[in-house]
Amino acid sequence: MAVSTLGKLEPVPVIETARRLCDRIGARFPDRGIHRVAQELVALTEQVADTSAGTRRRSRLVRTGSRGMIAVVVLIALVTFGFAVEAAFTEAPDNGLDWLPLIESAVNDVVFVAIAVVVLHSFPERVQRSDLLAKLHRLRSLAHIIDMHQLTKEPESLRDAFAGSLDDDVDLTAEQVEYYLEYCTELLSIVSKAAALCAEESQDDVVLTTVSTIETLTMGMSRKVWQKIFVLNEGRMTPDAMS
Repeated sequence: MAVSTLGKLEPVPVIETARRLCDRIGARFPDRGIHRVAQELVALTEQVADTSAGTRRRSRLVRTGSRGMIAVVVLIALVTFGFAVEAAFTEAPDNGLDWLPLIESAVNDVVFVAIAVVVLHSFPERVQRSDLLAKLHRLRSLAHIIDMHQLTKEPESLRDAFAGSLDDDVDLTAEQVEYYLEYCTELLSIVSKAAALCAEESQDDVVLTTVSTIETLTMGMSRKVWQKIFVLNEGRMTPDAMS
């Protein structure tokens, strides 16, 4: 019986979708910056997938080493504590107050061992978090780059009464501007999906919060782009608005 993968976002479909989108953009806008952004997004999505596999292998090794160190620390602590107890009862102080330094020393040792165990136990998670946050930071930066590309694609620039600007992108037709804006929304969606791939590899609160932040960011950016597309289509349906 085949195991269903519908409960998990797989990296291969995301990569394939990013590549197809890059090819579509390259066919229509081969010399524009948005094509280079699409190529960068494909490369970054592939890195996220490759890093996820590498992170899993590295996490297993680090986790194994961490557990081994925990075992060694606990073993040394138990042996040391056993010798200390034996020495304490062999040379037991006559005065009850003389036991206080021994008890205090034992409590301090237990606290230090507990801290060492907690640090070693959390070390694999911190290593994985560092790797994923580095990729998420690049995805967030790429989302802002995509947003910068759509900022200059204003429907207003297509009106005859528009005074014009020095921007080279004003030579686009209304149809080209619409395609350009739609490609921006699709790129933002791929950024969101690539970030979600990171969430598949970790249940760390910091990673999940960062992924959620990127998803909210790309959704807000896409909403602004779709507003432009709506205004553009509204103007194209009413020729008088373009005069």
